[in-house]
Amino acid sequence: MRTAVPTRRLGALALAAVVGAAAPAATSVASGRRATSAASAAPAPRSAPAAPSRAAPRSAAASATTPPPAAPFRWDLAQRLEEGPRLAPGVPVPNVIPRRDRGGYTAKVVESTPVLDAPGGRRRVWTAGSTTLHTGNATRLSVRRARFDADGRAWLGVQLPIRPNASLGWVPYDAVVLEHTTWFVSVRLQPRRIEILRAGRLVRSSSVVIGAPSTPTPTGDFAIYEIAQQPSARDFLGPWALHLTSFSDVLTDYGGGPGRVAVHGRGPASILDAPLGAAASHGCVRVPNALVSWMHARTLAGTPLRITDR
Repeated sequence: MRTAVPTRRLGALALAAVVGAAAPAATSVASGRRATSAASAAPAPRSAPAAPSRAAPRSAAASATTPPPAAPFRWDLAQRLEEGPRLAPGVPVPNVIPRRDRGGYTAKVVESTPVLDAPGGRRRVWTAGSTTLHTGNATRLSVRRARFDADGRAWLGVQLPIRPNASLGWVPYDAVVLEHTTWFVSVRLQPRRIEILRAGRLVRSSSVVIGAPSTPTPTGDFAIYEIAQQPSARDFLGPWALHLTSFSDVLTDYGGGPGRVAVHGRGPASILDAPLGAAASHGCVRVPNALVSWMHARTLAGTPLRITDR
């Protein structure tokens, strides 16, 4: 495994032309070939048991204790893949899929890497470069699966920024750098809200503009693909656009791009076009400029993002 610390993004702008790229700080620390977040640090040692008390027993109500909070996520995928035990070929490694309460894993691509149709497969479905095509962000892909091939080599199933939505491809674990992010983004269409969570805790939320009935925002499990700074905060997209691995189900081309969905800000023309809480976009999720500026430095490329009706 490589010892580099990853940063990741891939790109293509869909709903408008992109200029520039963000380079937010990574939220994890590299350790050998892997990079692990603070959420995977070793737990603090437990204290010794207290000596028995001779005091009179308290009532049941007084002695009742509140259940302790859930322990932070400490399952280390890198350790599981490197130290085993190795599972039979094709058997999924557990605890890999991103979740609201713990975020998800990302794979930083450090050199041009063929993405195959299966662990140890022969058909190439995509080629992942070390930087994205449109903004030059470092390429990070959201990890959704992990398996071993017949030779015992570990592979990661990563979500690809191509059509159809939720396309999955496989890269060798030893060809990328693994990270864990505790961030998770949820977009709920019926209440028309976005929620940003860290380790399961709600950190930010806001009303949003979603796709119009004729150009709806697609639902599903996606990820941030690349982050593009706009020429001016007064542009229609506001100061930043967070391009997703998601594409419109209706538009195959828009604004010079392939119909890629983004979370982006709101310039004056966008504010006049529709208020927050409306269904009026071509499929993108429009958020306040202050929120997208806050997100671009925290929810890096590869951050899982889920769009649901409710």
